[in-house]
Amino acid sequence: MNRRHFSKSISLGGFGFPLSAKSMDTLNSLSQQISLGVIADLHVDLIPDGAERLDSFLDEMTKTKPDALIQMGDFAFAKESNQKIVDRFNKAHEITLHVIGNHDTDGGLSMEHVLKSWGMKDPYYHHVLKGLHLVVLNANEKGSVKDKGGYPQFIGKSQVAWLEKTLSSLEGPVVIISHQPIAGSYAIDNAEEIQKILSKHSDKVVLAMNGHTHIDLLTEVDDIPYLHINSASYHWLGSKYAHESYPAEVHAKHSALKYTSPYREALFTTLTFDPKNRQIIVEKKETQWVGKSPEELGLKREPEGTVTPGIRARVIGKK
Repeated sequence: MNRRHFSKSISLGGFGFPLSAKSMDTLNSLSQQISLGVIADLHVDLIPDGAERLDSFLDEMTKTKPDALIQMGDFAFAKESNQKIVDRFNKAHEITLHVIGNHDTDGGLSMEHVLKSWGMKDPYYHHVLKGLHLVVLNANEKGSVKDKGGYPQFIGKSQVAWLEKTLSSLEGPVVIISHQPIAGSYAIDNAEEIQKILSKHSDKVVLAMNGHTHIDLLTEVDDIPYLHINSASYHWLGSKYAHESYPAEVHAKHSALKYTSPYREALFTTLTFDPKNRQIIVEKKETQWVGKSPEELGLKREPEGTVTPGIRARVIGKK
């Protein structure tokens, strides 16, 4: 995982974070509550029980019945052996949205492979859900002057122009969705450029959310909240912290697993956009570590309190 810089966290626990007055008015324009079932960084090809973790998410969503399902990237390699898992997600709800992660093209796969496997028309797009505008970005583009190798994390000129045009044309609340973060820990190479565009439309943009970082974090830039959705499966540690948290035979089949601290159960959440109370509600989901925690292994690189086997309950909006 290609890591970058940190920025301040607003809060580490559940809390009320006020949106700007204009953003609250925009949220209030929705005619009804809208909920999104969200799962990030499943990593089916790394974790031994990825299919079961997806089933746990989909089973819960069958009960709660959100208005759409979103997977936030690093989902499953676009290869034939994973097609049943992709199809299971796509068929679980009338509206299923995909975000492309940096690992989804691992193994020599192309963006076209991913689009075909997942049933996507384009790597970035705009979807309207009952008045809520979901703008999905692709931050896997090349062309960054800051690129030092590894996975690209950049939004190129054509997509930037599309984003500016799209936001200018929209009325009503907007949610920006990307795999890599636009603000906070490990933000993309041209994060400031994209932040400025979003800030120009802070009367519309009620939330930007991402996966990728495998942490639980909320930060803000110019009154726009940026929410990092924790991984469904694990926190990435790296080779310095290699250890075995599962039986040896499991690690023998999953060579990169030793570089992680896995979560015992799948993490996922539901986001509810509540126009009456002018709030965005993030549902809590907690579990435990499998084996030693990152803290026990000596990990100290992340913002304090953000490395956790959980997604905190949060209320974003009117206090």
